[in-house]
Amino acid sequence: RLSCIRNNIWLACCGVVSAGLAVLSVFGLMLFCGVPFVVTVANAPFLILGVGVDDMFIMIASWEQSSRKKGKSDVKSLLAETYAEAALSVTITTLTDVLAFYIGTWTAFPSVRSFCLYTGTAFVFCYIYTMTFFGAVIVLNHKREQGNRHWLTCMPVGVGNDQAEESCLYNACCIGNCSRQSSQLETKQPESEHPMIIFFKKYYGPFFTNKWIKLLVVLLYGAYLGGSIYGCTQIREGIDLRNLASDDSYVIPYYDDNEKYFSAYGPRVMVVVTESVDYWNETVRLVIENCTQNLE
Repeated sequence: RLSCIRNNIWLACCGVVSAGLAVLSVFGLMLFCGVPFVVTVANAPFLILGVGVDDMFIMIASWEQSSRKKGKSDVKSLLAETYAEAALSVTITTLTDVLAFYIGTWTAFPSVRSFCLYTGTAFVFCYIYTMTFFGAVIVLNHKREQGNRHWLTCMPVGVGNDQAEESCLYNACCIGNCSRQSSQLETKQPESEHPMIIFFKKYYGPFFTNKWIKLLVVLLYGAYLGGSIYGCTQIREGIDLRNLASDDSYVIPYYDDNEKYFSAYGPRVMVVVTESVDYWNETVRLVIENCTQNLE
C-alpha cells in the first residue's frame, strides 16, 4: 500500500522470521536428539518458508476480513474471529503436510528418512509459531495503525498547515498518503476490500458454484484420481544413474557401455579389510595378494 500507515512490510518480514524460527527450532531439536543431518535436509528451509508464507497470507486476510466487519473494534474479538476463520485452514494444511512427511520416514533409505523427519517436525514448529508468534505480531501491527504511527519508524504521523504544500513523496513518507489529507482519518474509516478478494467473491466463486461447473469439476477430479491410481501401480523401485548426470557428461557413455558390454557379469564385488594391517610388511602384502587371487 502507498500509505505509510497501512503498509505491512514489517508484518510480512515477521512472517518470514516466523518460518525461520521454525527451521532453527527443528534443526536444534533434531541435532540434539542425534538425528543425522544429511545434505538433502538443506532443502527443508525452502519448503518451510513456502508453507509459512502461505499461512501468513491466510492469517492477514482473515484479520482484514474481521476488521472490516462492524462492531469488531476490540482487539480480542478481532483476534478470536481471525483464528476462527484462519486456524482451520492452517491446521488442515499442517496436518496433511506432517502426515505426508512422517509417512516418508518408513522408507529404507536413511537419507530420505532423516529428510522427512526434519521436514515433518519443522511443519509442526511452523504451525506453533504461526499461531503464537505471528498472531502477536498482527496485534502489535494493529496497535501501531490505531496509534497512527509510521510503518518504518513507528513515530506518530500527522499533517500540519506547514506540511500541506509539500511534495507527494514527502507526504507519502512523512504524512501517510499523497493526497495531503490527514492520515489520522485513515484509521477511522473502514478499509476497502482488496481487488483479488473482490474477484474471487463476485466472479470466481459464483462461477464454480454453478451446478454444471460443479459436475464438470467432479468428472475432472474423477479422471485425475483414476490416472493417479494407475500411475501408482506403474511405479517401480530403482534409479537410473544416467538421470543424475547432465546430458553432455562423460558419465552417460560410460553407463551405456557398461550396460552394453558388462551387464551380464552381475554387480561389482568389493572386499573391505576392517582390521589394522601393516602394509609396509612384505609378508602381509603377499597374504593380501593371495587372498585376492583366491577371491578371483
